[in-house]
Order: sequence, then C-alpha cells, then structure tokens
Amino acid sequence: MRRSRTVALTALAAAAVLVVTGCTSSSKSGDGSSSSSSGSGDASGADAATKQIVNVSDKKGGTVTYEMKGTPDSLDPGNTYYAYIYNFARLYGRPLTTFSPGAGADGNKLVPDLAESMGQVSPDGLTWTYKLRAGLKYDDGTPISSKDVKYAVERSNFAPEVNSNGPTYFHDLLVDNPTPYQGPYKDKTGDLKSIETPDDTTIVFHLQHPFADFDYLVSAPQTAPVPQAKDTGADYVKHVVSSGSYKFESYEDGKQAVLVPNTNWDKSTDPIRKQLADKIVLKMNVDQATIDKDLIAGNAQVDLVGGGVDPQTQAQILRDPKLKAKTDNAYGGRLVYMAINSKVAPFDNIDCRKAVQFAIDKVAVQTALGGPIRGQVASTVLPPDIPGHQDFNLYETKDNKGDEAKAKDSLKACGKDGGFSTVLTARTERATEVAAATQIQAQLKKIGINVEIQQFPQGKYLTDSAGAPQFTQDHNIGLMMMQWGADWPTGYGFLQQIVDGRAIKPSGNSNLAQLNDPAVNKLIDDAAINPDKAAREKIYGDIDKKVMESAVYVPLTDFKVFLYRPDSATNLASTSAFNGEYDYLNIGSSK
Repeated sequence: MRRSRTVALTALAAAAVLVVTGCTSSSKSGDGSSSSSSGSGDASGADAATKQIVNVSDKKGGTVTYEMKGTPDSLDPGNTYYAYIYNFARLYGRPLTTFSPGAGADGNKLVPDLAESMGQVSPDGLTWTYKLRAGLKYDDGTPISSKDVKYAVERSNFAPEVNSNGPTYFHDLLVDNPTPYQGPYKDKTGDLKSIETPDDTTIVFHLQHPFADFDYLVSAPQTAPVPQAKDTGADYVKHVVSSGSYKFESYEDGKQAVLVPNTNWDKSTDPIRKQLADKIVLKMNVDQATIDKDLIAGNAQVDLVGGGVDPQTQAQILRDPKLKAKTDNAYGGRLVYMAINSKVAPFDNIDCRKAVQFAIDKVAVQTALGGPIRGQVASTVLPPDIPGHQDFNLYETKDNKGDEAKAKDSLKACGKDGGFSTVLTARTERATEVAAATQIQAQLKKIGINVEIQQFPQGKYLTDSAGAPQFTQDHNIGLMMMQWGADWPTGYGFLQQIVDGRAIKPSGNSNLAQLNDPAVNKLIDDAAINPDKAAREKIYGDIDKKVMESAVYVPLTDFKVFLYRPDSATNLASTSAFNGEYDYLNIGSSK
C-alpha cells in the first residue's frame, strides 16, 4: 500500500473547491454510530472474523500487545505508506473520514471521523463540503482547528525532503499556487492557496478537476490534524500529538512504542472508537516465529504487519483442528508481484520483459509463498476483490508452470539469446518473499538470466532501494519483489500509484517498473473524473490490460492472509479496507 509523486496530474477542468464547515455535533446519515451491519458475537471457528466481529466485548483494562517483524516506515501519520500503519495510526490520529469497524465487505463502509458528515458535492463536481465535529481536542486539551488539517496535508504532500513516505494525491489534485508552493518547511511566510480555512471549522480545497473518490482520499492519515507549532519535521514521530482515543506515552525508534488512553478524547465526538485497553504496546524487530508463538500463547494480541504466520507455524496450525479453528483466511485487495524495471537494460526492451513473464513457474512461486491458502495464482494487476477486475491472461502457460521455449524465443527477439545478468530485490524480514525470489532466480537461470538476490529492510525498501529509481539504475536492479494493497477499495485506489507515470518520484516511489505510458495516464484521468461508477470500473479493467500488455509487472498471487486469532483479544474483525488485517480500532484484552 501507498507512496507519493512529484508531478501533478494534467489539469482536466477548472479549479475545484472542497469545503469543511460547521461546528455542530450532529451527524448526517452514515456517521458510523453503530457497528458492522454483518452483526457481531462470540462465534468461533475458522474464518469467523471474516464474517463478523468475534469475541465482542466492552471490557475495559489490560494491555493489548502488538508485535511486528522489522520496523515501520514511520508512525508519523503524515509520513507512512503501509496499510498496517494506516490502520494503527487511527488510534492516535483521526482523519476526516475512515472505515467503520466491521468484518469483510462491511469493513469497507466509509464513515465520517474528524468530519461531522461525508462530503457534500457541488453539481459540477468541483466543490466538496465537510463539517468538523464540535468539541474536538488534542491530548493536551487544546482545540483542534481546520487549520491543523490544512497544515497536515501541506507537510505530508509538499515536503518530500522531510516526509517522503506517503502518497501525494493531494499534491497532484490541488491547484498549485501562481508561484509553486515549496511546502511549510521551506516557505515560512506563504501557504498553499488551494486550501482555505475561513474559520476554525472550515477547510476549502481547490482541485484541478473533479475527483470521484475524494471521500476515500480524505480517509488517509494525512488528514489527521497536526498543530504547526508542535511539528518538529522528521522528529515529529518522536512526539506525535494525538487527536485519537490514545496518545503516546513513550517512543523508542526501532524498539517499542507505548500508547495510553487520551484523557481529552471525548466519546461524544467519536461514535466508532471504544478506548478499552489501559495500555497499547507495539514491539518492533520481533522474529516472526516468536510473534506466532506469542499469539498462540495469548501473550500478544496482534501481529501488526498482518501478513500472516510463517510457513512453519502455518503447517503446525493446519495439523491441529483446534488451532485452525482460530484462524482467518481472506483476500484483502492485495497482489503479490514482481516489478520489471523498464529503465534498466535490457528490460527497456519489451521482449526481454516478456521472456521473464513466460519463464516464471507461478505454481512453484505460490508454493514458496505458502500455497493456495496464501493466495491464488494471478494473471492480472487488479485483484479479484477490487471493482473493475476482469479475468484474462496475456502470458498463459500450461498449468501456470512457465514455458521455457516461449521465454527463450522472447530472449532471442530482444537480442539476448545468450542471456544476461541482473539483480532481484526482496525485503529481508519477509521470509516467504525471499523464498519466492529464490524460486524465480532458479527459474530464470534455466533460460540464461543470471539473477543476484539482494535483500533490504522493509522500513526503507521504498525510500532507499527498490523505490529509489536512481539507486535501482546505479545498481543494475532489474527485478523487484513487491506486494501491493489498495489505498482504498476502488480501482483508482489500487492502480494509480503503481501505474501512473506521474507518480514516479526520486524516493518513496511505488511505480517500481517506472511505467510512464501516456495512454495509461490518460485512462487514469478519465476514470478520476467520470461520475458513473460502472463506467469507471470498465476503465480500470482497460488500464489493467494496457499495463499487462507492457509486460512490466509479473502478477504472482492474489494474496490471502492467514491470521491467528488469539483468545486473549476482543473485537476482532478481518477487514478488506485494510488488506484483510484485523481492524485495530477497538481491539481489547480479555485478560
């Protein structure tokens, strides 16, 4: 999930305006005041949390422990681009909208959060209106202002020299100043004119063109308010000011973060949060096998990354019916794939890219990733649970096991029938990703492509290595392992950051293939402004086909999570809004 770009979208229409007004506490329909419509209960059994909220409880007290492999890119809500931090950050940062706690598709229901209601759209589609709830306060008791929401967007989208991790949708959609805005750290006297705050409860966004998914966009933690006086730039992560139900008690980079209840959080302003635990502890750099043992023993409640148990634990669980009954296996709008770098020779030749497409034995890769329980073999960029998905396979091989003859024919067509050498990257902490890369290495060797695997830490993968285009070119990185989940559950939310050429940036890049096809870019724009949902979804399918025709991405599997559900955790629901992870908003401890 998620990253940013430096070149704005082509202006397709006149300036647009988004307005956030008001100070009353009443909410319009869909304010998330009730829990998931799918119901809730104490049902047990495999996949129970994909259907309803399991082990429902309002019991207060205890500690909820999260553990994770490696470290996050950042816990700063304005400087992150992993789904699990988008999920976790809602505990201490309230965006304008968010997803209602619920299982499965019910977790995709978008509701107001910091805002009082969903956006009010003008007839021309260029103006959106939101209302901030009354009585909103930070953890220090000071009131939350619409100016803080504006500043949060400015620092997260217009200061890549400080906050480079997150996406820059706002940067690309907002009308730029007559003199390009340099961001709040460089431009101390000016501000971004396309966001106005006529009063402390009103915020106005001027857009380049209509954008059908805007209510989804403002669900990003980038709209969680940040008081400018408290912003310390890159060090803000050490002292994040809370607008949510929890605040930071301590933060140790790379080690641990401890959250405690925010005493200035007011339940009357927040119909979806419960504030149950006395303490929330996030432990970093924990080995996956240890995380799995702690979950099974009930000593930890959540694997923060939400990627599922490791292969050894998976095998143990599948052998034990009692353990298997406490698991959840669901799609979450995620694709496991390998990006082919179109800017690194010889992959600047499409036939060399096609050789890789035909060479891959996807069944062997699926096995390395954990087997069918961890995902079905994929042939498209859009996963089957994202609207707009169409079934097709442009590089079909018998039983999905690869075709050496076709691969070698493609190598000959690109003038490399003698083979060549390249580098394939993977994330150190992701054992199955490394295992899949090792399989691909062996498969490509059969057709004469010698692959060196280089591993990089996940927290810096997109800022310093795979997601830094100059680094990849300097180090002959032609292939990159990747997993991608929708920024929000629409075709635009899945595709834009990984296929739009204007999304490419020097650091924090998610378009790893460096695809920059004007036809694809135009289709992205066409979908963004189309008010007809069915028409948008057809365009997303067309984009998928064009991307696959370019052969820059090798879809491997449509990822499925395989999560263990501890008895010690309450209010567990696997939500597709956060890639099949559990919804972290209201998890409590039964201890």
